[in-house]
Amino acid sequence: MGDGDDGPPDQVRRLVLHGTRGVVSRCRDFTAEALADWGWIPADSEEAAERVEDVLLLVSEVVTNACLHAGGPEEFVLRNGRGRLRVEVSDASPEHPRVRVPRSPALPGGHGLMVLDLLAAEWGSRDKERGAVGKVVWLEVGRPPRRSTGD
Repeated sequence: MGDGDDGPPDQVRRLVLHGTRGVVSRCRDFTAEALADWGWIPADSEEAAERVEDVLLLVSEVVTNACLHAGGPEEFVLRNGRGRLRVEVSDASPEHPRVRVPRSPALPGGHGLMVLDLLAAEWGSRDKERGAVGKVVWLEVGRPPRRSTGD
């Protein structure tokens, strides 16, 4: 996301987190509030409403993964700009997510990364800034086109 891109600069919201109790619902509520402030909610079309639900599901998945596999998230960041929403979850584990052998969708658990592959435009992970232990898992979702007001 460099200079010269169309649109206003990113709008950023950060939530510092400790532990795992209630953190998934906290991050979902935080995201819903930000999406409302940024005009994603109320959705102006069925496609836009589905995209909001996808975002909330993706937030649940990445935060749950941080709770299950990394001792819990430390920071949750939302970046809205240039037609995309970027979600970042940082934790203290240096272990990056790995796609496991595909499992039957009928079996419980182990589907978080499959959900990311299906619903996120892009996702990945990177090491934290130099000198910090851990990683940041990120995903991006495109904002659905706005309905024209002339309908």
